[in-house]
Amino acid sequence: MTLNLIKHAVGLLLASSALLGLSPAVHAQPDKAAITAGKTELLWLGQAGFRIKSPGGQHIVIDPWLTGGPKTPASIKADLSALGKVDLLLVTHGHVDHLGDAPALAKLNNTMLFGPADMVTPLITLGLIPANLGHRFNKTGNVKPLPGIKVTAVAAEHSSLIVFNNPATGKPESHPAGEAMGYIVELENGFKIWHMGDTGLFGDMKFIFDRYKPDLVLIPIGGNFTMDPEDAAYAMKNWIPAKQVIPMHYNSNPLTKGTLAEFEAAMKGSATQVVPMTEGQTLAF
Repeated sequence: MTLNLIKHAVGLLLASSALLGLSPAVHAQPDKAAITAGKTELLWLGQAGFRIKSPGGQHIVIDPWLTGGPKTPASIKADLSALGKVDLLLVTHGHVDHLGDAPALAKLNNTMLFGPADMVTPLITLGLIPANLGHRFNKTGNVKPLPGIKVTAVAAEHSSLIVFNNPATGKPESHPAGEAMGYIVELENGFKIWHMGDTGLFGDMKFIFDRYKPDLVLIPIGGNFTMDPEDAAYAMKNWIPAKQVIPMHYNSNPLTKGTLAEFEAAMKGSATQVVPMTEGQTLAF
């Protein structure tokens, strides 16, 4: 009897709520369907710098050489805050055209800087970032720094050095900065981007593709410090049959003479789509 009375009372309460236009409270949940169907946006900041806007609206910045970069969009070059919010910072290695303004952006946005362990350590010990804004990890390690985002560190064939202008002496100092890395960035909808950082050819590029199966590859083509267009095309044709590739790390340094036209010519016959960008351009994938 008592149970029936309780059920009756609840029914009357729900009916009254409906008549008054009320409804039970519903907690907002992420729209998983919208994220799955959503687009990924890439802004090329020049050299190896990119800002990724994920399908869930999270902003990932990689290798931000901005105030010193000759091809940085003018508004951002003049004012780092014009880059907008930064939810995650990734740096592939310590050279100035990759580390660039990452420490300043970490402090400006109170955002964690992720990078090679032995690069992040001197950034902290030299006072360039506070300890709470540096995360150390290494090749084959992975992190999940944001909801739905996974970053795996992979090999790159390159070096790493931090040049620090010591305020006490007024002189530049060179500090070893671990080993250079690339990143596989997996977004909320499963879309994967391989940012190679700076690298020359190495056979495990095939292993990295086979293991992680990136959809989009950001590949250096400038030469001198990295692969030139012919080497980059060799890697794509023989080891990395990704759906799309964006050439980077050219057109910003007179020593890196490789061109987009040379890369496109060398990629003829490949099933991979070459997606050319200009600095400051945003594309959706």
